[in-house]
Amino acid sequence: MGFSGHLVFARSPRPLLEAPLFADAAPEPGIEAHEWQPRPGGWQTLQLKDGVWEYEMLSGLVEWTGAPACVAHVSDSSAALVTGLDPDGRHWQAWLNMDNAASIVLKTPEDVEDESLWCNTPAFEQALARRRAELDAEVPVDATRALAWATAAGVRTTDEQSHIEDLLRTRATFVEDLFAALLDELGFPEAPLP
Repeated sequence: MGFSGHLVFARSPRPLLEAPLFADAAPEPGIEAHEWQPRPGGWQTLQLKDGVWEYEMLSGLVEWTGAPACVAHVSDSSAALVTGLDPDGRHWQAWLNMDNAASIVLKTPEDVEDESLWCNTPAFEQALARRRAELDAEVPVDATRALAWATAAGVRTTDEQSHIEDLLRTRATFVEDLFAALLDELGFPEAPLP
């Protein structure tokens, strides 16, 4: 069983858990939260188990840090929806591990009585292929917005959009690895090896 929860990425000279938005939901260190190796420039990633982070907290984090931030909602280490926001209110979203994401967001038709039976039908495979194609069609816009967000964060984004698009279409066993790779590709300084 993989990780389910949130990966919060932001820049601050102070630990992210000191942000006022965590005052009511402050997790116990080492149990509900894990800090990844920080990146140069004050960039930090905080791994939080489900139940600690709410989507509305992203704007509070951007306000507290005064810098762009993003959060990845991770589902069992198999897929993640990344949402980024900058201080001017511009936001972007992108799925990581798109094939797995397609199955997560696929809605079961109302006339299906037994979802487990429907999952083994040609109709399910067709619906899944359509949903994956819809997600794939969003990749160029997602990549453009992610690059603009990284630029707003002040990093030198030297990568071409096609490289970001390729990464958004990449499959990995652990989506957490894709999240770290996305930050690398967007130009954020890499965390030193421990």
